[in-house]
Amino acid sequence: MENTPGPRAGRKEWIALGVLMLPLLLVSMDISVLYFAIPFISQDLEPSATQQLWILDMYGFVLAGLLITMGALGDRIGRRALVLGGAAVFGAASVAAAYAHSAETLIAVRALLGLGGAALMPSTLALIRNLFRDAKQRGRAVTVWTAVMTTGISLGPVVSGLLLEHFWWGSVFLINLPAMVLLLALVPFLVPEFRSPQSGRFDLLSAALSLSALLTVIHGIKELASHGYAPLPALTITVGLVLGFVFVRRQQRLTHPMIDLGLLRRRAFGGPVFANLLAMFATVGMAVFLTQYLQSVLSMSPFEAALWSLVPAAGVAVMAPAGAALAQRTDRAYVMGGGFAVSACGFLWLTQIRTDSPLWFTLVGASVYAGGLVAAMTLANELALGAAPPERAGSAAAVLESGQELGGALGMAILGSIGAAVYSRDMTDALPPTGLPHAEAVRETLGGATASADQLPAATADTVLTAAREAFTHGMGFAALGAAVVMAGAALFSLVLLRGAGTAKRPAKHPEPSAAALHGQLSGPGR
Repeated sequence: MENTPGPRAGRKEWIALGVLMLPLLLVSMDISVLYFAIPFISQDLEPSATQQLWILDMYGFVLAGLLITMGALGDRIGRRALVLGGAAVFGAASVAAAYAHSAETLIAVRALLGLGGAALMPSTLALIRNLFRDAKQRGRAVTVWTAVMTTGISLGPVVSGLLLEHFWWGSVFLINLPAMVLLLALVPFLVPEFRSPQSGRFDLLSAALSLSALLTVIHGIKELASHGYAPLPALTITVGLVLGFVFVRRQQRLTHPMIDLGLLRRRAFGGPVFANLLAMFATVGMAVFLTQYLQSVLSMSPFEAALWSLVPAAGVAVMAPAGAALAQRTDRAYVMGGGFAVSACGFLWLTQIRTDSPLWFTLVGASVYAGGLVAAMTLANELALGAAPPERAGSAAAVLESGQELGGALGMAILGSIGAAVYSRDMTDALPPTGLPHAEAVRETLGGATASADQLPAATADTVLTAAREAFTHGMGFAALGAAVVMAGAALFSLVLLRGAGTAKRPAKHPEPSAAALHGQLSGPGR
């Protein structure tokens, strides 16, 4: 990040930040808001098993696949224009989803929601780069952005549960509408337009390649995580990697590429992108285990589990601003390394969880790792955003968020595979090799064991459930150990390779304009 202080933002910029955070909260909530609504949707629309999976996954797939495309598009047509367009699409799709009368319609509309979300997410982060020219103010703004994004994912199930107690399932979509209307009304007055003056034409082939590469890789990884190794998901990942290679080669030849590969090679940008990938690897990989532990081991209802899952936000509320303040006094690489080290300690704490551990013990460990991770991610976002030229902020933010999506998919696949392998081995050792009904389902997953126990005699069911809960908790401990090792590696990476990365001034082909000049020049005529 540049050391030279820029013009300080005033009240208008901070109000604009608050307005921009509302759609970010809702877009991140939409990733998880259907967890409780799916049973009601299934009763009403009667989707097949495959359609139900697509209802859940379509939003995240389209969102991840279009991030890079939308970031580059915002640099060309203007980030405010893209925010307004994304809000319009997201609001209209929310209404269509609420009143969908078939599974096919809901799947299609969820894709449109992903399109709107992909337009909103990188644009909100990129606009922070333009609105807050002062490094200290930008750091605080990025802290708010990161906290809102992570909180939204946790709030989704809670808000969904509250709405479904009083309204029909469509209400989980209609809650988006007032926020989008407010955004459309206020953004034109609070947020000036920003676009790159030298962005070149939009390359449709690059957009298709980036979308195809990300979709196939992430879909293949999720399939491996859900069903284990199979030739088709492995082939899907391979095809995605080939498409990604073709995309990179094309960017090297274009005069105005969608991704600045030179920027990605700079440690002040590429380093934080990789650090964030590792952070999301651990965050998403462990979130699946903790949710199942609360529901299937501690026998909580989904809504109760969702409420308790908000407790780690206390760790985030303490660590994120503390990390940002400390980074003003010392090299942020040390603070990032410390945040990753704290998260490693939290994951090591979780390795000691047993089936009879008190709830507070689990929540303390989760709070420690969540606080450390968000503190490190906040500084990584800030470092990467400060390293990007203002005219490339949209595509830079999109690359950062795409890395997070990929990290989350990898975390689900790798940590999930570790936990599944331990579970399967323990269940094979604990149960008789023959004579048990539904033995294959029992040995594969805790959910399979729970479903099968309902069809077994009481004594046998108790034995199966006890063994399954102990095996799952054991597997979760090994997954937590894997996350701790990755976080220790992330801490070492930050300390060794990112030290001093944000202190040198960014070389620029053109002198960086002042805030007033940006407000007038980058917006183009007729703002």
